[in-house]
Order: sequence, then C-alpha cells, then structure tokens
Amino acid sequence: MSSLTEATERSLEYPVLLPVKAVETGAILRSPPPEPVKRGSLSGGQFLVLAALSAILIMTIVWAVTVWTSSNDAPMSTHGWIALGLGTVFSLVIGCGLMALMFFSSRSGHDEIATPKFMQRREEDE
Repeated sequence: MSSLTEATERSLEYPVLLPVKAVETGAILRSPPPEPVKRGSLSGGQFLVLAALSAILIMTIVWAVTVWTSSNDAPMSTHGWIALGLGTVFSLVIGCGLMALMFFSSRSGHDEIATPKFMQRREEDE
C-alpha cells in the first residue's frame, strides 16, 4: 500500500485538515491524542506503596535537616559559601548538559552507528 493511500485512510479515520502538499510528499501524519483514561481510587497495594514511599521521604527530610542543623559548631566563611554555591551551580549545569547531549545523540541516530548490533539489524532490514 502506498504512503499516499495510507495517509488518505488515516485522514478519513481522524478528520484532520491537511495541506495537499503534506499528503503528496508523504509527510509524517500524527493521529490525535488518545482519550484520557478515567482511573478509580487507589487499590490497597498502591496505597501501601505510596504510604511507604511518603514515610521514607519524610524520614529523609527530617534526617537531612537534623544533620544540617547539628553542624552549626563549624562555621563556614564567605569563601566557603561561594564555593558551595558555585559547585552546586556547575554540577547542575554539567548534569543537565550531559543529559541534553544524551537525548540529542539518541534522537539523531549517532548511537546506532556506534553499536554493531544496530548495524547488523540495519543490514538485515535492507
């Protein structure tokens, strides 16, 4: 079946106005988003997991506040606070930058070229 007939059938299923050029060139057409699923209340197991994770989060916050406030005996100079702030900012910048590069690399296809397993699949498909 040609891409033109598939696009036509898809546009008949979901009445979406498409420019004629998009159908002629075989542009990727997106179907409308699925209807939201109405969910009921939490089941017993889900409620227990949520309660356990909430308890762990609260205990971690209490522990962090206790440790942070118990170290008041060791004063930190202005240079220490500046170093702490800069270290935090640069760690976040490096982490976010590396994550962005990872997603960009994954979407651009560079990862497939570097992995022989994907190259074998690509050769088999052709």
